[in-house]
Amino acid sequence: MPFPEPTAGLVVRYSYLWHNEHVRGQEEGVKDRPCAVIMTTVEADGSRVVTVLPVTHTPPADMNLALEIPLVTKQRLGLDSEHSWVILSEANRFAWPGPDLRPMRQGDAQSVAYGQLPYAFFEQVRLRFISLLKARRARVVPRTE
Repeated sequence: MPFPEPTAGLVVRYSYLWHNEHVRGQEEGVKDRPCAVIMTTVEADGSRVVTVLPVTHTPPADMNLALEIPLVTKQRLGLDSEHSWVILSEANRFAWPGPDLRPMRQGDAQSVAYGQLPYAFFEQVRLRFISLLKARRARVVPRTE
């Protein structure tokens, strides 16, 4: 099966590279985690570039830099019942599909996707991320193949 379309709001399983890991020279993420597709662009050659925001169980030090995912949304996506936040202060950007996407079932590319965030919640995430980018309080880590 092919990879799913990387639509805005899609939550995927991805080996996220935190900005502090990137600064230390790491090229690979340490842990596969859910990440929300915040934006997809199409390059002149037709390739797609995707920007994702990480999801974590660790409560953010600054609650203005994250949004907690509602429990009902986590249940619908098949995630655990622990508190989780979408981090808005950093993102990864990569060519879709990239080598850091992690299928939940071996050989099933479609299984990289947990599902879609609800539109209203995604809009909150999107608008807050844009605001933080404009204020230079968010950064994007470019990933290579």
